[in-house]
Amino acid sequence: MHAYYADHFVLPLPEGHRFPMAKYRLLRDAIVQHLPQVTLCAAPAATDHELATVHTRHYIDAVAEGTLAPAAQREIGFPWSEAMAERARRSVGATLAASRDALQRGIAGSLAGGTHHAYADKGSGFCVFNDVAVAARQMQREQGRAAGARRGAVPLAVAVIDLDVHQGNGTAHIFSEDHSVFTLSLHGARNFPFRKEASDLDCELPDGCGDAHYLQVLEQALDTLEQQFAPQFLLYLAGADPHQGDRLGRLSLTHDGLEARDRRVFDWAWQRRIPLAFVMAGGYGRDLADTVQAQLTTWRVALEYHRRWQNARP
Repeated sequence: MHAYYADHFVLPLPEGHRFPMAKYRLLRDAIVQHLPQVTLCAAPAATDHELATVHTRHYIDAVAEGTLAPAAQREIGFPWSEAMAERARRSVGATLAASRDALQRGIAGSLAGGTHHAYADKGSGFCVFNDVAVAARQMQREQGRAAGARRGAVPLAVAVIDLDVHQGNGTAHIFSEDHSVFTLSLHGARNFPFRKEASDLDCELPDGCGDAHYLQVLEQALDTLEQQFAPQFLLYLAGADPHQGDRLGRLSLTHDGLEARDRRVFDWAWQRRIPLAFVMAGGYGRDLADTVQAQLTTWRVALEYHRRWQNARP
């Protein structure tokens, strides 16, 4: 199974900045140590053409050229730098590469990604470009070309299963009028963003929500997804921030609960033979080891299901 990374592009953040940039390299090191069956691949940079499937030309140029207004940089939460712009492209490139890989082999993932607060014309909440939205649109374009896209052809049906603790407001807004992409979000009702967008299916959770209630809501959400939509490709945001030790999460899932969540999503996709690309999304553990442990478990579960895909091939 392939894992795409871009942690060698490190943002020069001010001392005391609350974003845990170190988690990306820590996760890569943990995969090398504990999951040698996973092949690590450096992420390519997304091109302007790929970014433009979602983002406005003005915004792409502002990120590339360093002309983002101070207010726009504050909303993103990162000061502009060449490294910030390059890392944003590589984060999208990792999700694009994982998506292409998953459509061929069943499952692949990115060690970053899940930048679901970014809108078409702006970033927000530590998100510069919306990697999952770009991946959905670009896979539709590439699959359409591969099928010899004829006039009136139906685009690839993509479902976004967003289990980050924060609502994917940017993704919801981008696809609000696009019936070929189904957006599902389980998130804290009282958490950021405080003005939420309407996903195709939003499941709001109370502060302190634990394993049993979370998994029940997830099961009902997957049932509803299946009743309303027939996905041909899944993009899964496996946020570690619902964990009880997360600084920003406000929920109370245990490591066992997060593993059960991941198993349910991967199994749901496997039972229906729907290719799945996954990204790490949020994780802000008071002890960063908790975040890395949760993410490593996601990769371990993914690897189990990747083997099922490979064993089922003729």
